[in-house]
Amino acid sequence: MRIYVCVKQVPDTSGKVAINPDGTLNRASMATITNPDDMGAMEQALRLKDITGCRVTAITMGPPQAEKMLRELLAMGADDAVLISSREFSGSDTFATSQIIAAAISHLGISKEDIIFCGRQAIDGDTAQVGPQIAEKLNIPQVTYVSEISKKDNELVVKRMLEDGYMIIQVQTPCLITCIKEKNSPTRYMTIDGIMNCYKKPLTILDFQALKDEPLIEVDTIGLKGSPTNIFKSFTPPQKGVGMMFEGASREAIADLVARLQEKHVI
Repeated sequence: MRIYVCVKQVPDTSGKVAINPDGTLNRASMATITNPDDMGAMEQALRLKDITGCRVTAITMGPPQAEKMLRELLAMGADDAVLISSREFSGSDTFATSQIIAAAISHLGISKEDIIFCGRQAIDGDTAQVGPQIAEKLNIPQVTYVSEISKKDNELVVKRMLEDGYMIIQVQTPCLITCIKEKNSPTRYMTIDGIMNCYKKPLTILDFQALKDEPLIEVDTIGLKGSPTNIFKSFTPPQKGVGMMFEGASREAIADLVARLQEKHVI
């Protein structure tokens, strides 16, 4: 049994966001983190590994710098990692990205007992589309917004969260699960042994040449050219003005507030 965990390196939105002239994010110049929902997916995978002894593979599509993120996940407990990186893949939207990742998983092989884990969504796009699209392109069942998982033979029992409750769903493997971080917060961290051994674990790089013969890989359906959607404009939202605090006794603070509002012709 093998669990593929799809992860994404995203901009650290607590810092300055850099934009390229074509409207895409300049990821190379920004501080990055591992997408929080994907960390929840990794935690859920490692919990299953603790129970079943399965193999956990971290897989990402991104620039060469994403290797650092994969090494950190190897230090946390993943057994191996795959970096999908090639100039031909740059500029891909969710459709093209899922096309490439699905092709990579097909290339690596997916058996009857295998599972693909994804985070619910990425904080840089918030689309929640890539995971479900991977499942559709691999023609396997999917369950989204999952908080708990148990496995028996070739079947998973999952708890799917809703706005006003939850659903218990049985699903056959192979399948794809998107996990929410609220119930899967990482409880393990990189250990000294993990950091020392992460460079001994295998990390495979798949480029366009490695995947070009896969049925899902076509020049017209990958990269910026093969993306049916594109970014019209990206920008950093303006900072909000500094708030004003009214201190003192309640009546005095209220009187000051009313006076200020009248001064600005709000009331």
